[in-house]
Amino acid sequence: MELIDIGSNLTHASFSEDRADVIARAALAGVTRQIITGADLASSSAALAIAAANPSRLWSTAGVHPHHAASFDPACRDDLLELLEHPRVVAVGECGLDYFRNFSPPAAQRAAFIAQLEIAVTVAKPVFLHQRDSHEDFKAILKDFRAGLVGGVAHCFTGDSGQLEDYLALDLCIGITGWVCDERRGAHLREAVPRIPADRMMLETDAPYLLPRDLLPRPKSRRNEPQYLPHIARAVAGIRNEPWESVAASSTQTAIKLFGLV
Repeated sequence: MELIDIGSNLTHASFSEDRADVIARAALAGVTRQIITGADLASSSAALAIAAANPSRLWSTAGVHPHHAASFDPACRDDLLELLEHPRVVAVGECGLDYFRNFSPPAAQRAAFIAQLEIAVTVAKPVFLHQRDSHEDFKAILKDFRAGLVGGVAHCFTGDSGQLEDYLALDLCIGITGWVCDERRGAHLREAVPRIPADRMMLETDAPYLLPRDLLPRPKSRRNEPQYLPHIARAVAGIRNEPWESVAASSTQTAIKLFGLV
């Protein structure tokens, strides 16, 4: 059964010594394709380089995460547009708003988000979206651009049913991670997951982050890897009371359709 990890951070330093092995382990586990997340210009360029070296398995995104929004300027915009010309770069982002940490001022976050939505409309590629503690502003900005976007995914969705309904109303896909496996803080998400239409749900690890809390045996490094995506798929299937093979098949087809994977 094939799975696609729509959000792995293979540019992270924790993968620098064994990245090829990580990709191979994922493939052996059935995670045959991955989309590598770009979070700023440097990681977006690195993600493309990794994807280009693995053309049968990897694609990437290019964008500026809200943490780095203060660095977004006209030159950054031009560099992103250049990266997005490459066929292996399949989405704009990770972009959005994050008021939880405010590593960049909220006004700078909003400006960078709007600029990247404009880029997504121009290049006709979907958006890979981040939102934390900023739902109302995020929703309002996205609503203004939604008609011009070819699509998008609420990456690493951890919200409640109300937020889910807002995103579904905006015709977004929903990315589910191992957060759903955390009994301490995943309750709202587990309530929302059965409400996601099968053709709007995709799976992701967000590796090396968000190691599923119920994974046994737990790796000594506590590093999440794409090879653990089947564990997340089975957890989601249990919550939805569906065969895990159905969840795997629908999430794979949804990813292929949204990102235009070939």
